[in-house]
Amino acid sequence: MILILVILVGITVSVTIFFHIPYSRTKAEFLRLADNGLSAAAPSNDVFTSEDWKALPSPVRKYFETSGWTGTPKMSSMKAVFKGVDFILSPKKPAIQIDYTQYNFSERPARIALIETSMYGIPFQGLDSYVEGKGSMKGVLAKLFTLFNQQGGEMDQACLVTFLSESLLLPSAAIQSCIAWEPIDDTHARAVIACYGITAGGIFSFNDNGECLSFTTDDRTAIGMDGSKQRVRWSALMKDYKQIDGVRQPTRLQAVWHYDSGDLVYFDSRNFRVEYSYSMTIK
Repeated sequence: MILILVILVGITVSVTIFFHIPYSRTKAEFLRLADNGLSAAAPSNDVFTSEDWKALPSPVRKYFETSGWTGTPKMSSMKAVFKGVDFILSPKKPAIQIDYTQYNFSERPARIALIETSMYGIPFQGLDSYVEGKGSMKGVLAKLFTLFNQQGGEMDQACLVTFLSESLLLPSAAIQSCIAWEPIDDTHARAVIACYGITAGGIFSFNDNGECLSFTTDDRTAIGMDGSKQRVRWSALMKDYKQIDGVRQPTRLQAVWHYDSGDLVYFDSRNFRVEYSYSMTIK
């Protein structure tokens, strides 16, 4: 009996130590992808000028002009850090708190994101990636057990349209030739992105002050943890604009599935911060 107790204590201590070791394969893969993207980015000494916005639809042009991007350096990538995000893994599940770190790369569209949280004291990490036209979403429990690893055509398109939805946060991406802009009216514009043989699009909405309010698309598939698939309208909402380093930027982002039964805000962040890279050094 004593031997069994000693073994159980030993296992408990070992597991606790393992959970608190900072290394994980998921995070190492995220950092490797980030390093590869930053190393491949071509440094530039150029700055944004009014010519960069000239061909854009009027509300998109107004967004960049009134935000203060003209005259700022052109960046090759952005890093966004979200702390304490309210996140819902699937409908009818309670929200959990996550930390979320992502990189977007403009020249060859790519996006990677790392989710870090815990469930009942057990570490959970997720890795979303869109690299060289391939999208995936993987969830790993206790640093070892893969709960899901979603890939395929639907994920490729979903990740591509997510990159498009964030393109206004990365102006150098918004003016890439792979994105075609179409005017609608004074406060709406449609954008279509074509990469690696896949196309996705959606509509950006703006207010009269030039702030972008939302991006909405029908080109995302809601894929459940059980592998179920459902075509659902999806929106990214941008709120609470502030002047940061001389540029007006949103500080709150929300992601919404518009189910027939009602809207599900499954990602709700506040006071996130964005860093831009102009060189090939990882931070």
